[in-house]
Amino acid sequence: MVEPRPIQTALPAQAHRRILAAALHKLLRPLVRVLLRGGIPYGLFADIAKQVYIDIADEEFKIPGRKQTVSRVSIITGLSRKEISRVKELADADAAEVADRYNRAARVISGWVRDNRFRDDQGEPVALDLEGQGATFTQLVKDFSGDVPPRAILDELINVGAVESQDDGRIRLVSRAYVPRDSKADKLGILGTDVAQLIATIDHNVHQTEAEPRFQRKVSYDNLPEEALEELRQMSGAAAQALLEKIDRWLQTHDRDSNPNVRGTGRKRSGLGIYYFEEDYKEGE
Repeated sequence: MVEPRPIQTALPAQAHRRILAAALHKLLRPLVRVLLRGGIPYGLFADIAKQVYIDIADEEFKIPGRKQTVSRVSIITGLSRKEISRVKELADADAAEVADRYNRAARVISGWVRDNRFRDDQGEPVALDLEGQGATFTQLVKDFSGDVPPRAILDELINVGAVESQDDGRIRLVSRAYVPRDSKADKLGILGTDVAQLIATIDHNVHQTEAEPRFQRKVSYDNLPEEALEELRQMSGAAAQALLEKIDRWLQTHDRDSNPNVRGTGRKRSGLGIYYFEEDYKEGE
């Protein structure tokens, strides 16, 4: 059945906190499982959580017209001034590096699929020479991934099974999606972006009651035989990929980096995310 976005209702603060605490407990179970598998101890998780508490309190919970102070951040978060100073020293450069690598590889595939210079008369991505004149893989990387070495992007795309080298030396696109296979770092980097965007959408729909709600839906049943799941995986994967490619083509025509003639104000990031899930049914959940 399709589960719609909940209707907004006013909740007493205490009931609101209880519901949020229960949701947090459920949210943290799969996250803590990932953290333990990755060797992240509780102490490091706690420090990162404190860092985010401090950043959000500092950036988004200011008193209008007044400069945010460490004392106010301390009151909002419940952390001492000394603890705030210590946690501010933490860095997350590694996460930024992973996100950059993911975005560069994804942009190369997206450009290959949607830019007419790299497609045939039927609109399909053509096999590309690595170097040379005209539409080459090197030119593709230069246009959509900046100054990163083409060989580095090629090795990454071959590694994840997105491209393959033909007998004539040209490079053929095999998959229209960049999905890291062997690199746990890159897969976990996606966790940091995709899940964060989903939670931000839920936050918008819960608290921005006067704004247009963002699309947030899922469809699920809880009494399916295992034998039905393979067909569901195949069907949902094909349908979802087709929809994402359609949205990608529309976004490309409205993105200033892809189409410099686009006019308008501000700079926004927007898109659509789709995920598939399956799990054992547990009585009472």
